[in-house]
Amino acid sequence: MLDSKLLSILCCPETRMSLSEAAAECIALLNNAIKAGTLKNVAGEVVTEPLTEALTTPDGSRVYPVREGIPVLLADEAILLPLEK
Repeated sequence: MLDSKLLSILCCPETRMSLSEAAAECIALLNNAIKAGTLKNVAGEVVTEPLTEALTTPDGSRVYPVREGIPVLLADEAILLPLEK
């Protein structure tokens, strides 16, 4: 869980929208896609590391991973939602 002060200043590097912690359901959906080997980030790289935390835009269109407590706010690391079935 990220510090609320830190979370209040973070924003999406592409859209400049604020970010909030992703819901458990969203993380579970992403982890299922990771396990299946079908999840790719914006750069087109397959995501292989399961997520324990993530940040999402208010419209739910982008998710950014949090690795070892550190938000990875690089545009190419974003995961676009909704996931294709």
